[in-house]
Amino acid sequence: MKEKINEVIAQVEAFSSRAASEIEDFRIRMLGKKGVVTMLMEEFREAAPEVKRELGQKLNELKNKALERVNELKAAAGSDAGAVKIGDVGDMTRPGGGTAEPMGSRHPISLVRNQIVDIFDRLGYTVADGPEIEDDHHVFTALNFAPEHPARDMQDTFFIEKNPDVLLRTHTSSIQVRVMESGQPPIRVICPGRVFRNEAISYRAHCIFHQVEGLYIDESVSFADLKQTLLHFAREMFGETTQIRLRPSYFPFTEPSAEMDVSCNLCGGKGCPVCKGTGWLEIMGCGMVDPNVLEACGIDSKRYSGFAFGMGVERIAMLKYGVGDLRLYFENDVRFLHQFDAAI
Repeated sequence: MKEKINEVIAQVEAFSSRAASEIEDFRIRMLGKKGVVTMLMEEFREAAPEVKRELGQKLNELKNKALERVNELKAAAGSDAGAVKIGDVGDMTRPGGGTAEPMGSRHPISLVRNQIVDIFDRLGYTVADGPEIEDDHHVFTALNFAPEHPARDMQDTFFIEKNPDVLLRTHTSSIQVRVMESGQPPIRVICPGRVFRNEAISYRAHCIFHQVEGLYIDESVSFADLKQTLLHFAREMFGETTQIRLRPSYFPFTEPSAEMDVSCNLCGGKGCPVCKGTGWLEIMGCGMVDPNVLEACGIDSKRYSGFAFGMGVERIAMLKYGVGDLRLYFENDVRFLHQFDAAI
């Protein structure tokens, strides 16, 4: 039996192959349940007691050599599969990464929102957040909306299960209320987020859209501070030649109130369907915070004043990237989204 074991050891040492299938066949032939080593183990049980120690050592040597040989050949076959042969190197000066997966792109709404946040971050504003499902107090009552105000009607607001006190927020001003309730001036925050209104969907409007609202409250804050802040923002966002205009308006939570327009860069001021032929595009509402709102939130309106503003991110993205149809933002057409690959 000793000579038989030595013959098998010689066979193991002599075996060589680069083919994975041949190596696996060799492993099964030597180490499988019906392999050579298993048969020798069965024969070993019948050996005389005085030779079992020597034969046992030889069998262990055979088993270890077979395992080592299989592992060596498998490792060699694996490295050969990924090896580069002489003549296949190609251009060694070519940059790497040619086989990497293509990178995705950020959505244009995310790009514009991040740009807005960056601009106001440089002015000292911090970002505040709040829930999308809100209550009547934070969306309407604390913001000086009268009980009969039309914004409370079903035509403008999505209520939850016909509960008049639980609704999808119609503006991110509700975040401003929560900030004012939780702290005292000075307050300087911006509130980006998604909002919902029951509106007909068209190239200029949607029932879901995104806002960034801002709030600044401190002593001696004036309308001039508001105007200069918004002019700085418009020129940072759209370029140094951008013009703005403020038109008197009405909002329950600001007094005086204004709508802010920027010069339409889609048509260069000549007039187009998006700006309705005026050369101007409305991008936000703004105004001085109404004293009633300050008092409702626990802030002394005789000592503090402030301004607030709110803008639609989609409208600004239309201006910045020349998008003529707001619905494109929500269709997830990759042909549209890939146009923003370089804007990350």
